[in-house]
Amino acid sequence: MSRGHLATRWDRLNAPPRILGVDLARSLAVLGMFAAHLLWISGPVEIAEPSSWLAVVQGRSSILFAVLAGVSIGLVTGGRTPLTGDAAATARLRLVVRAFVLWILGVLLILTGVPVFVILPAYALLFLVSVPLTRLTAPTLLVLAAALALVMPFVQVVLDALPLWSMSGGYELALAIGWHYPFTTWIAFVAAGMGAARAGVTRRRVQWWLLGAGGALAAVAYGLHAASGADEQSEAMSYLGAVWTARPHSSGLLEAVGSGGFALAVLGASLLVCRTVVRWVVLPLRAVGAMPLTAYTLQLVVWAIVASAVLGDSGDLSGFRDLEPFWPLTLGTVVFCTAWALLIGRGPLETAVDRLARLTVRDASARAAAPRR
Repeated sequence: MSRGHLATRWDRLNAPPRILGVDLARSLAVLGMFAAHLLWISGPVEIAEPSSWLAVVQGRSSILFAVLAGVSIGLVTGGRTPLTGDAAATARLRLVVRAFVLWILGVLLILTGVPVFVILPAYALLFLVSVPLTRLTAPTLLVLAAALALVMPFVQVVLDALPLWSMSGGYELALAIGWHYPFTTWIAFVAAGMGAARAGVTRRRVQWWLLGAGGALAAVAYGLHAASGADEQSEAMSYLGAVWTARPHSSGLLEAVGSGGFALAVLGASLLVCRTVVRWVVLPLRAVGAMPLTAYTLQLVVWAIVASAVLGDSGDLSGFRDLEPFWPLTLGTVVFCTAWALLIGRGPLETAVDRLARLTVRDASARAAAPRR
């Protein structure tokens, strides 16, 4: 293999336009979801109890994933300045194609029988819902994200209580649209990520604002949750109880504000860390974050194969967790992604989805150059 080939792969992982802190944050989201899937985690996070700190991955990893989806959408649709004209139309249509591909891939992963709520169908719907938002500027997106986070939890309780979900086919519909991560509320996280991209995530001032404002939102929301003594029983007893909670995957008001703020703080911290020499220490993690779709999918496919071979049932969650698969799958993923990034380049699924989107929706210059019939 030529030195030029390796140098190109090295530059692709470590040099602009790659944003190293975004890759690091993505890796934390992906590996956090690994932990939430594969480890026995009991109880909420308690600051005074270090043994409970691992519970931070529950719910927050997937919300970080959604915020980073928004960052990616913001970057591919112009970054600080929204695209206009043909370029904007091309970018939006490609988002639609990516959404369709992600939904198909998500359904295929659901069919493996692995007992997790696959996030990709929700991701696909969030991509679709975000398309009209790509015209907006940073202030508008951030105000919209705040408004959605404050209002939609009140609506979400009503949507979750619809008889539709308990009817025949309701559970399958919920899986197919990723209702465990309801796009109706989670679009707030995507809008926040898009707002961060529009504000300029490579700017130091923006990075500090993400860390400070996100941390403050998380502290206030989680503090209010702790002070209220809210628990699952109180949530089930009243409408306001169901809204006023930060419990993971509740889509409650305090979760939307607290976990959304937590995700923004993690993004800011990751961006700031990657301004230092630590960026070389976390290179293997950044490699995972450079191909999150591949890493996430690979985990579930390996899970399905191993569980079927060893346990005879890909849906045996307890049996699979008892095999203690977290570290082998995590370390294997990190090694695979690092080797692939340095030797081959872009992740295989990322490459496939991007090529399909570009083949399906050609840019304006390619359309103009194409022969007319």
